[in-house]
This record gives sequence, C-alpha cells and structure tokens, in this order.
Amino acid sequence: MSRKKVIVTGGVGFIGSYLVRKLVLEGYKVSIIDSIIRGDKSRISDILNEIDFYEADIRDEDAILEIFKKAKVDLVIHLAAVNGTENFYNHPQLVLDVGIRGMLSVVNACKKTNVFDLIVASSAEVYQKPDKIPTSEQVSLMIPNSLNPRYSYGGSKIISELIAFNYFKDHFRKVQIFRPHNVYGPNMGWKHVIPQFIVKIKELNSKKNDFELNIQGNGQETRAFCYIDDIIDGIIQMYNDGDHREIYNIGNNQEISIVKLIEYIENLMNIKVRIKKSDVQQGSVLRRCPDLSKMLSIGYLPKINIEDGLEKTIGWYLKNSEKEFINKLL
Repeated sequence: MSRKKVIVTGGVGFIGSYLVRKLVLEGYKVSIIDSIIRGDKSRISDILNEIDFYEADIRDEDAILEIFKKAKVDLVIHLAAVNGTENFYNHPQLVLDVGIRGMLSVVNACKKTNVFDLIVASSAEVYQKPDKIPTSEQVSLMIPNSLNPRYSYGGSKIISELIAFNYFKDHFRKVQIFRPHNVYGPNMGWKHVIPQFIVKIKELNSKKNDFELNIQGNGQETRAFCYIDDIIDGIIQMYNDGDHREIYNIGNNQEISIVKLIEYIENLMNIKVRIKKSDVQQGSVLRRCPDLSKMLSIGYLPKINIEDGLEKTIGWYLKNSEKEFINKLL
C-alpha cells in the first residue's frame, strides 16, 4: 500500500513542525510549503531528508498550484498565517493579506489538482469575548470593533472558515476546521507569554536586585493552556475520527489565571518575583476556555498537565536563551 501524501502549509512554524514530525512518524509522505519569513527551518533540520520542502509565499497562487501539481497529495493541512499579538496591532494588513489570500490560494489549488481532503487551522480568536465559558463551537462569531487592528487575525480566520466551507463545497470529501486554544511548548518562538515570562524571570534573577515582573492586566485573566503534543494528537484524531464539514475546538479545558501561571513557573525555576500590574491592551480577552465536548466524543483527551508541560518548556528555554535566538525577544 502506498503512503498517504500530505502538504502542510506553514510547516516550519511552531504547530507545523511538531505536526510534520508526527505525520512522518505515522508513515505519511510529507511536503511542506513555507516562506520562512516567520518559521524556522532548524525546527525540522534532522528530518529534512524525509520530507519535500518548498519555499514559497502562500499568497502566490501560481507557485502554490505548481507545488500541488508536483506533490500530488491526498490531504492538505493549512496552517500558514501571521500570528502573534504584536503583529495583529502593528501589521494588520499583512495579517489579513496572508490569511485571506493564502486561504484562497489553497482552496483553488485543491480544486485544480483534485485534492479532496482539507484541514484548516482557525483560532480561538474567532470567539473574541464570548457570552459563555467554556465556549463551544456553536457560539456566534464576532468582530467587536473593526477599527481595532487586533481583530485582523480573528477576522481573517472567520473569513478563512467561510472560504473553506463554501468555496467548491461539492468538491471536497472531507473539510474540517480546528480552533486551537493557547498552545505552548518548547521552541514556540519568543514573543508569547510563557517564553517571555520564563526569560524575564531568569533575567530578573541574574540582576539580583530587581525581582519585579511587569504584566499586562491584574493577573486574574484566565487561559486554558494546552501542551503542543496534545494539540498534535487532537488534529490527527480529528482527521481520522471526526466528520466532514465540522469545526472542532482542540485544547485543554483546565482554566488558570495568569497569576497562577506565574506561580507555576516560579516554583519550577525556584525563583520568586514581585508582579507589577498594568492596563491591558484594548481588545484583550479576560477569560478563555474551550468546551471540548465534540473532541471528547471522538476519543480525544489531553494528557499533559500544566506542571509537566511547563517543566519541558522551561527546560528548553533556559537551555536556548543564551543563544542568538534571544535577539528575537529584544
């Protein structure tokens, strides 16, 4: 039996690189499309000889179509996007352009090359400030204020969902959307809350005389952090056991406050800090936690608790924070 072939767009991003490793391990023939503008090819350097890598801009429809023709795949997993809160505020045009034009490139290439299975990464950002927490996939999606550039990302994901389900709807055999929630883990980048806390706490400790950690908000804001391995297992389980034209929250349903998160990190690093609170950015969400009922019904169950996940993540960042990567934080 021939190996199933898959294209992963954004395959050297954080989620993408972990997913590619898992797919290779499970016997898939994997092709990656990535522009390497934000992704890091070193994440998969040891398995490059086991995959086909295509450097291309996901917005370039002609280039994407040629790659699809060459790869001749059965499944496309579309992850390519410009993520990161700083980018939402500072580069909203780029966020929207990559999100929307990239999605159009992918569905058009699928149609023209007879790819019938498509998985699209959406985001918990499509919920913004939901009325109900934990939040199910059935709640109404919204953009609270189109003047706020923060919503460039959430808006692009809502449009991507509409494109996935409504372009060529009779063409696809299986189209699925997953909405990941607060994913973390080793090598996730430097401009996210968990790695920033780790590195800042380490830096504060080295100064010996200033243990004040600046945070946005009062620390009672909550998230349900999910370790990367659980997200990857969820994506594969969704594809294998989930239904056509369905949306699935993937994450963890253990909601914790930012203050509690800092306490976990402090304990694991054996360092204590004082917390200095400040105002949150306009549009920031005070609580976020997914309702996982749909994923649980098909057998998904996150396995990595926050302490174990943070221990693995802290270990990686402490080991690597002295390297040139630290420049990405500064």
